[in-house]
Amino acid sequence: MLMSLIASTMLAAAPAPAQNAPDWTGVWRNGSNSVHIRASRCGPAMCGTVIWASEQAKADAAAGGTDRLVGTRIFDGFTPEDGEWVGEVYVPDLAKSFSGSIWMEGRNTLVGRGCLFGNFGCREQRWTRVADTARPVPKRRR
Repeated sequence: MLMSLIASTMLAAAPAPAQNAPDWTGVWRNGSNSVHIRASRCGPAMCGTVIWASEQAKADAAAGGTDRLVGTRIFDGFTPEDGEWVGEVYVPDLAKSFSGSIWMEGRNTLVGRGCLFGNFGCREQRWTRVADTARPVPKRRR
């Protein structure tokens, strides 16, 4: 289950429409709301680390060989290239990393696209921006 949710962002990605590659810093959830990641800068690149996962997603990851899903970096070293971001995607269900690409459609939709082998098994997945509840809200001064 988690593999199908995350695997769609991996491997030999088809190019996105030509555009600037905007910064996708923030918190994102997958389509089934079973995994939340925090995307942030990691040196000159962008990375995404799991900050929350459902019990089912954790179980699926553990069955695939990833014992600790929360805290795992699943997007690593993504750099802008031709209007999208390219980098490595870690698939917890397989305990393996693959090449993939990500681009934004609007401010609140992150799209990942990739293929398992060449042009075989290509999938696309949309991630939705969510409020960052892990950061405290500053108190207003009166």
